[in-house]
Amino acid sequence: MTATTRTPAALGYRMPAEWERQEAVWLSWPVRRASWPGAFRGIPGVFGHVAARISERQKVRINAAPGLERRATALIAAAGGLMANVEFYPNPTNDAWCRDHGPIFISNRKGGLAVTDWGFNAWGGKYSPCDSDDAVPGRIARELGLPRFRPRMVLEGGSIDVNGRGLLLTTESCLLNPNRNPRMGRRSIEARLAAHLGVTKVLWLGAGIAGDDTDGHVDDLARFFSESGILAVAEDSPSDVNYRALRDNLERLRSFRTPGGRPFRVVELPMPEPCYRGSYRLPASYANFLIINGAVLMPTFGQRSRDRKAAEILASCFPGREIVPIDCLELVWGLGTLHCISQQQPAARP
Repeated sequence: MTATTRTPAALGYRMPAEWERQEAVWLSWPVRRASWPGAFRGIPGVFGHVAARISERQKVRINAAPGLERRATALIAAAGGLMANVEFYPNPTNDAWCRDHGPIFISNRKGGLAVTDWGFNAWGGKYSPCDSDDAVPGRIARELGLPRFRPRMVLEGGSIDVNGRGLLLTTESCLLNPNRNPRMGRRSIEARLAAHLGVTKVLWLGAGIAGDDTDGHVDDLARFFSESGILAVAEDSPSDVNYRALRDNLERLRSFRTPGGRPFRVVELPMPEPCYRGSYRLPASYANFLIINGAVLMPTFGQRSRDRKAAEILASCFPGREIVPIDCLELVWGLGTLHCISQQQPAARP
């Protein structure tokens, strides 16, 4: 076989949309205290609550180094988790952001799954070590007995979003940043995404929100909610630091066209009122929701009016799914929330 025919796309694989049926959601149990300076004590309990809510509807699989499982089990059970749906894997990690260091699953036309194992360098070398995180996809592929493809490119799961039908959203500020793939330009990055995720077109947004140490992950900005529908955060105040970047992203989204030549349905999500830890502006965003079977887990930030408005908008975009609010004021001090800590595993067809 030639190199071209060995690519996942040539073999009929694609990355499913997040709203497609899932077998499980993966988490990595928190271990790095420095990710939540001065506030780590309550974070395992937040993870326990999130795991419990997922377990009510599907499996939750947790990367946890030996010695962590007992405490994690107690916290999930205390939060009302369905323990029959909770599975632990003895995979050590450096940090808890499974969206970015976990495997990105793909499926083929027969419903078989495979793992894509992209390089992980801790968001452009910002944190070290990250060797255990980088090893997670390979370990999971072996544990599940799945084929593994190695694209030999640095990519975090939070930097992309797909509609499952060939379209991918990302940002220039992240994927074109030389701290990831300095020898790759836009075209070569697009080609690598096409070959390994089965996408046919990449939609490029600009910059991310203030406080985001990932250089602008798209899962804080815009997310597909249907094949031709996109939810995008918007800031109404011209004096806000995020106003210009988010306005530019909205203008780009409205200029994009579907493969059929029609405009996308772009639905605006409000930004939360600014959240701070001391003087640091936190990257709080309602776009960092997690879609699971029958529900959407939505981050809230103790802002009754805006939290409620965001929930109403999400409910209108995901009819038939329960909107489950989860307080993320503690979690966002780690500079991420629900989508950042999770990675979905699509359901395989027999």
